[in-house]
Amino acid sequence: MQLSLIIPAYNESDRIGPSVEKAYRYFENAEYDTEIIVVDDGSSDNTIEAVREVFARKPLSLNRVTTRVIPLGINAGKGAAVKRGMLDARGNVRIFTDADFSTPIHEVAKIIPLIAAGEYDVVIGSRAAERRALVKKHQPWYREAMGRFYNVLVQLLVFRGIRDTQCGFKGFSGDAATILFSKQQVQGFSFDVEILYLARRNGYRIREIAVEWYNDERSTVGALTDSAKMFWELIRIRKLHAHDR
Repeated sequence: MQLSLIIPAYNESDRIGPSVEKAYRYFENAEYDTEIIVVDDGSSDNTIEAVREVFARKPLSLNRVTTRVIPLGINAGKGAAVKRGMLDARGNVRIFTDADFSTPIHEVAKIIPLIAAGEYDVVIGSRAAERRALVKKHQPWYREAMGRFYNVLVQLLVFRGIRDTQCGFKGFSGDAATILFSKQQVQGFSFDVEILYLARRNGYRIREIAVEWYNDERSTVGALTDSAKMFWELIRIRKLHAHDR
């Protein structure tokens, strides 16, 4: 079994190093091969240099872990960064996670067996499952309210039944990732909804599981500007795929 861990990064020079170091410590005892792929989404800071520095410090004992950085060259959007990483990945299990590791790296252990055993094609982390018991540090009230309102819009406009589409911690089988992300057209933050919409439409088996989650107050998502873009992306999803077969 090979795991591909995809980390989209935009202006993450301060956070990416500590996150990758945490991944190193976790994968020290892993009994499978892992590739860590950081996709730089046209950062204007020193993110790429920070990634290369932490990759250069990879312990020699981690001979089952490989690393790659992929620069997009332009700021195309989180969806574009995840898409590139997913399609360039080689693993038969592929997980993307936010650069700040809001969901701790050890939570991959909940996703890997469900996909590797062939039980599910898509396994998504959820903050809403189990009555949010695993949300250890909450967002400000207005961000949580906006997130819940966004999910109401997802239920009304796109599909029903998934309680948290936006947690940045999702896993896919290699085959599902290749097919779904090759069809992806949304480049911004609503790409998660598009991918899940396509997964349902293509009959993939989806599981939503509760994962630990800690809010990082240094979030790069703008409460107003990005919310407006996400809404626009959301209402386009069905139209974008109206003629798919």
